[in-house]
Amino acid sequence: MITITFRKDNKSWAEPYKIKVVEPIKMTSRPEREAAIAEAGYNTFLLRSADVYIDLLTDSGTSAMSDNQWAGMMLGDEAYAGSRNFYNLRDAVEQYYSYRYMVPTHQGRGAEHILSRILVKPGDFVPGNMYFTTTRLHQELAGGTFVDVIVDEAHDPDALHPFKGDVDLDKLETLVQKVGAKRIPYVCIATCVNMAGGQPISMGNLKALRQWCDKHGILIVHDMTRVAENAFFIKEREPGYQDRSIASIVHELCALTDLATMSAKKDAMVNIGGFLAMNDPKLYEKACELVVVYEGLHTYGGMAGRDMEALARGIVESIEYEHIRARIGQVHYLAQKLMEAEVPIVKPVGGHAVFLDAKRLLSHLPQEQFPAQALAAALYLESGVRSMERGIVSAGRDKETGKHHAPKLELVRLTIPRRVYTQAHMDVTAEAVIAVHQQARKVKGLRFTYEPEMLRFFQARFEPVA
Repeated sequence: MITITFRKDNKSWAEPYKIKVVEPIKMTSRPEREAAIAEAGYNTFLLRSADVYIDLLTDSGTSAMSDNQWAGMMLGDEAYAGSRNFYNLRDAVEQYYSYRYMVPTHQGRGAEHILSRILVKPGDFVPGNMYFTTTRLHQELAGGTFVDVIVDEAHDPDALHPFKGDVDLDKLETLVQKVGAKRIPYVCIATCVNMAGGQPISMGNLKALRQWCDKHGILIVHDMTRVAENAFFIKEREPGYQDRSIASIVHELCALTDLATMSAKKDAMVNIGGFLAMNDPKLYEKACELVVVYEGLHTYGGMAGRDMEALARGIVESIEYEHIRARIGQVHYLAQKLMEAEVPIVKPVGGHAVFLDAKRLLSHLPQEQFPAQALAAALYLESGVRSMERGIVSAGRDKETGKHHAPKLELVRLTIPRRVYTQAHMDVTAEAVIAVHQQARKVKGLRFTYEPEMLRFFQARFEPVA
């Protein structure tokens, strides 16, 4: 098992910040939670925030901004065109991420939409190191077909491969031989692959992919939502990078790619915002045209000036070693508690969340009864802790056959917001998960009462199977 040692002298370790402002939270009673989860259709996305004790649904837009970021919010230039905050953000993206051009969007999926409209044509195939829900949907809406080319170890929760986000180049070569390079507009690479359990890609693999793509004339698109976390794992695990700074590793990762989509609500710790970045001036012109149609003028896109300023400052903070070490360290602290209690989780532990293996934890439930969804609901009932399903519900249905996509991984994600919770909150969460684990056989499966056509996990409703 790969672990992180916080202090080689075994002395106590603490978060590298102090708390200035607090937000009260409250624990509800079991009857209150029973009523709340039933009203939400056993979907944690539909719970009211006021009914949640510890909210581990997502790290997207839920992090705590620093005093420096809040100070930047007061310097927002809300001019419709040419906001100075846009230029501050543009310069930060080029300095720290290497991309020469950038258009702001309201969040990551806005960038995915514009990217897919520019590059994906009907009949195209878009390979990637495991799908992400909104990314795949935008590719499909543009007429493309997603192809998974991640290494096989990524689909095995017990495999201890240190870089489960790596691309299998043989799978890519097979795809090219089958469909031809002209029908592959780009390879989509996520750093710290979410659906695999927050698993990183190695620099060596990305360099090999760069050579392969140059050979075939194919672009690399970087889903860089958690690039700083990926850089930390490279520093910890990949030979030759131990003495490198997080900033230099992040820059090298980005420089190996051609375009990037960014949900800045994760790594960069803002509550809203994202961007599409690139190096090709012609693609930038096309992006500017479409961002005006779908988001806003190219110098604000979907963001206010104050949010662009907070994002520019958040980029700098996100690549500070002590910050990212503490951020990932808190995730691993929770994971260690669960492993000591023999709770089945995805290993090695990733960067932004602990992923519970619902297939093993609720082994009495068939996948058609949505064990991960049932586990997330059970955890909320037990403790008021909100988590997220990442399994068959998130995978959706095959658009041709109508059958469920049945991923090998059936997971519940305990996602840790940045700079929000203390180690005591992690202790409470661990105790809650362990309690559910000990009475797992009592958890019933679920069935749909309402199923949206697209991205069903957000708004679907369920009821227990008798």
